[in-house]
Order: sequence, then C-alpha cells, then structure tokens
Amino acid sequence: MENLDSDLLRTFVAVAEAGSVTDGAARIHRSQSATSLQIKRLESILGQPVFMRHGRGVILSDTGHRLLPVAQDVTNRLDVALRDISQTAVTGKLRVGIPDDHGRAKLAQIIAAFTRHHPQVELEVTCAISAGFPDALDKGSLDLAIYEVERLGKHEELLYEDPTCWVSSAHRNFRAEEVLPVALFDHACWWRDAAIASLERRSKPYRIIYSSQSVSGVIAAVEAGIAAGLLGRSSLHADLSIVGETLGFSRTPASKLVMAAAGSQETGPLDAMKTAIRSAFLTKI
Repeated sequence: MENLDSDLLRTFVAVAEAGSVTDGAARIHRSQSATSLQIKRLESILGQPVFMRHGRGVILSDTGHRLLPVAQDVTNRLDVALRDISQTAVTGKLRVGIPDDHGRAKLAQIIAAFTRHHPQVELEVTCAISAGFPDALDKGSLDLAIYEVERLGKHEELLYEDPTCWVSSAHRNFRAEEVLPVALFDHACWWRDAAIASLERRSKPYRIIYSSQSVSGVIAAVEAGIAAGLLGRSSLHADLSIVGETLGFSRTPASKLVMAAAGSQETGPLDAMKTAIRSAFLTKI
C-alpha cells in the first residue's frame, strides 16, 4: 500500500490555499509543471481527484475538502517539530499594523498562518485606517505596517499594485452634464486627494453626498446607485461599471500597497513576518 508523502501534502495545501496551480507553485518556489505532476501523483495514490477546474483556477473536490484539514495539520506539526528539535524557533514581540480598508481578509489569513508557524512570537496587531501607520512607524509605536500610497517612498516595499478607476452602479447612468454625486473617503488619505484632484481636472460640477472611512462604505454607496466613486479595479464586480471615460475623467493613479518597518535593524520576528507577507503576496490580493 502506498503512503501519503508530506511533500505531496505541502504542494496540495499550497494550491488549495492559493486557488490555482500557478499561484500555488509560486508559494512553494516550484515550477507549474512540477507542481501539476505532484498533484497528479497525489490523486493517483488516493484514486480520486482533489481539485476541479474553476475558471482560471481550481476548487476543492469532495475528496479535497476531506483531505485539506488533515494535510494542514500534518504539515504544521512537522514544521513545529523541526523548529523545536533544531532549536531555531523565532521568539520575541512584534507590533504590526494592517489596514482595515484594503485586503483585510488576506492580511488576517497571513497573521493567522504566522501565529501557527511561530507560536512563541508575541504579536500585537492593530487593524485600523492605515493613513496613520507611517507616523506610527516614525514614532516607534509600530514595528511593521502595511498601507497604501500613490508613490513608493524610501524604505517602502511594494506588495501589490491596483489601478484605480471611476465607477458607478451598472444599473445607474449618470450624465456627463449633470452635477455628479460622488462618494469619497472622509479622512485625509491619498485616495481622497486623488479623487478630488481628478474631479477638479474634469472641470465639471460635482457634489460630495457620501463619505466613509472604508473602501466597503464607498462601494456600498456606489452599488446603491446614489454616487460614483474612485475604486481599485480589484473591487469591481458584475454590478459595477467603469465610467471614467464616459464621464470625461482623465487617467487616475494606481494604488500601491506597501510594507515598511520602523528603523533598519532586522529582528527574528520582523524578518519572519516580512517573509510570510512576501510569500503570500506572490498571489493577488
């Protein structure tokens, strides 16, 4: 009788969590073809498929759903055992800031995975509006932070770039000549500044009728058909339409999600968290 190899299980977990063979391969630093062969090998041992094709990616089959928690548990236990035996466990304290208004779900998954792999690190996570994170890093109240900027600054590492565009509900048509109702962020940040600059360049009347502290709030107003809003392309779905060209807007800048640390000294927890975040962002947010 054949046995389940831990290497096959790691490949399976990577593809399952990434949602595609290509992105799963990137996570484990293997080629797509080598990753596909390992998945086929696993399915051959099980005698059943673990994935089904879904658009450009894959989803778990019934067998895959049964196997995933077992595979995650096995690989996590092996990682913990290796750290304990080799005495290379990462210890210490780390204060991390993650944005409440962009990519929250993915970042929460990164934090959860980091905690499982580095249980001896004392994490203090702040989930808030990220506009204040650079100042918090300068003051030393955060060790590491993820936030959005228009232009990449010194000591900021690019994680993800999201083009922006003016959007409205697919069920509401605004006319170029009317006073345009808009939804904006209500705090000082580059998103609000970029939206207002774009509106001023358009040189047509507008009215701010809705303000929100988060992306989800602006999206809600746009979906309701009461306003147009400046959003990232990653936020688009079937009920939203790009209206920038139709309404006479010029091109708007891309949002850059960046990672930055306080000071230049690397510590065990800081270096480990940076590695975890970089690995996760090999796939799209």
